[in-house]
Amino acid sequence: MKEAKDLRIIFMGTPDFAVASLDAICKAGYQVVGVITAPDRHAGRGMKLTESAVKKYAVENGLHILQPLKLKDPEFLKELRSLNADLQIVVAFRMLPEVVWNMPPMGTVNLHGSLLPQYRGAAPINWALIKGEKETGVTTFKLKQEIDTGDILIQEKFPIGQNETFGEVHDRMKEIGAQVLVQTIDGLVNQSLQEIPQSAIATENLRSAPKIFTDHCRIDWTATVQDIHNLVRGLSPVPGAFTSFQGKMFKIYLSEMDTADTAGEAGSFKSDGKTFLKFACKDGYLFVKELQMEGKKKMPVEDFLRGYKISQ
Repeated sequence: MKEAKDLRIIFMGTPDFAVASLDAICKAGYQVVGVITAPDRHAGRGMKLTESAVKKYAVENGLHILQPLKLKDPEFLKELRSLNADLQIVVAFRMLPEVVWNMPPMGTVNLHGSLLPQYRGAAPINWALIKGEKETGVTTFKLKQEIDTGDILIQEKFPIGQNETFGEVHDRMKEIGAQVLVQTIDGLVNQSLQEIPQSAIATENLRSAPKIFTDHCRIDWTATVQDIHNLVRGLSPVPGAFTSFQGKMFKIYLSEMDTADTAGEAGSFKSDGKTFLKFACKDGYLFVKELQMEGKKKMPVEDFLRGYKISQ
């Protein structure tokens, strides 16, 4: 049995969500012999060359970094093999070819932001909120060829608040996931984990979590106020649910539901011009609490109404 202090780990990840896991692994005393992350890219108004959140952490902590353009590049694969990893960990990274995920003797473990097999795909947190789920969780599993289908190692559930946004659930989940990932590595080292095939979990109405595109973000005011509220919070703070308002694009980041007022024509609005703005849905009104008008900054609705003349 491999001793924890001798275990050689390669970590793969790119965004801030993955940093919490990498930090937890390092603080647990495990040896991270390599960090694989996305190449630097030009971003922002000045198109400044920007490093991924994972790379920044790796640089600050003196970890060995690889940033391959292509995961099947022979030089990258040669260097990957030379690191002699026992285990690879993947958190919020891109899809791996078999030659990569099948390389280490202990396999490759992925942390996924849902209770698999539900919400397989690129945007599990967003879709759980959009669909109105009252709980979600994290899953660690062994990678295999078909995406998000490998045998489950550990799952941990937690509730979703009625008004919680994607950003809030994301920030809670990255910390919970980091601890579950350390528990998973501990369990693999002491051989206490039982791998559970996803096919063994009884599920009905499997829901997927595909990448979010622009059409997913457009508000349909003929839907129920609950569904629209869920869409808003599931896309807040990024990429943001949007609609057209007085000829301009209008993003809504925070909302509240009003089912007491009889709904008017879908998409019509009511406002006192000072404190509230609400739009008619199928069965009520959606109060806008935080918004961004095209070309303007994000702001509370009261600030918006003070500076914008609404034509009723």
